[in-house]
Amino acid sequence: MRTEQLEYIAAVTRLGSLRRAADELRLSQPALSETVRNLERELGVDLLERKRSGATMSVAGRELLPHIVGVLEAVDRLRAAAGEQHRISRMVRVGTVNAATVPLLIPVLREFRAAHPVTQVEVVGAQQTEIQRGLVEGGFDLGLVNHLEGDDVPAGVESTELLRGRPVVCLRPDSPLAALPAVGADDLLGVPLIAMRTGYVMHRYVHRLLAGRAPAFSYSTDGAEMGKLMVAEGLGATVLPDFSVVGDPLERSGAVVWRPITGDTTRVLLMLQRRRTESVPRAAQDLHAAFVRGARELPEL
Repeated sequence: MRTEQLEYIAAVTRLGSLRRAADELRLSQPALSETVRNLERELGVDLLERKRSGATMSVAGRELLPHIVGVLEAVDRLRAAAGEQHRISRMVRVGTVNAATVPLLIPVLREFRAAHPVTQVEVVGAQQTEIQRGLVEGGFDLGLVNHLEGDDVPAGVESTELLRGRPVVCLRPDSPLAALPAVGADDLLGVPLIAMRTGYVMHRYVHRLLAGRAPAFSYSTDGAEMGKLMVAEGLGATVLPDFSVVGDPLERSGAVVWRPITGDTTRVLLMLQRRRTESVPRAAQDLHAAFVRGARELPEL
């Protein structure tokens, strides 16, 4: 068994595809596939489930993944202790529902980059269920997701609360609703509504707020960033956590404004999640700690 075999299987797991892993590792796909199969034959288990949509860890592979990661981390420590000059670049993958991007995510990435100049960070926009599945399967190291207060945390995932906010209505300044001190559910029924797609927490919240009633016209989109852009272009209003709007460049420039929701006491939590495991890459640990520090330094809304 060779160290590079373990590195290859970790890359395939992280990227979810033999082709993408081969591109990143600068190998031919047949060569990578043969290396993985040799490791599977040596271990006597199928580490991957190969499908048309890509390669994912098998059940046996997921059980062995912490040991694979542990071996790679041990090799890194050994090299460092031996005084080798190799600076090994590791990629940290962060799944996000695009919440608190400007006030939290961007400053944290800037701080992390300064401390880890050779470690790549890949930020992937996805729905909450996709992020949590990726955490469990090893495709993501960290996840930023929204929870409504009282939501359950899935098994196998460790959660840390970063921010606590409230839902607000995001509007253009020239919207009739912007003249109100607060916007009610009935007010939202009379304007085009830009809703998050099914699978996002704010989709569930808006459905509950409107009690199943449909607005005059609605769009659906993925994530807060696209929602805010659509608002700024005059397509309608959207409902987002306040920490996704306050301090955003569009809000600072006056392209969008926000209003509280009449009589609503719902709290939205921004959670930092990672897989429950005893073996976590050092870079992922450091980025996790940077998120926690960054959240503590933000002023309360």
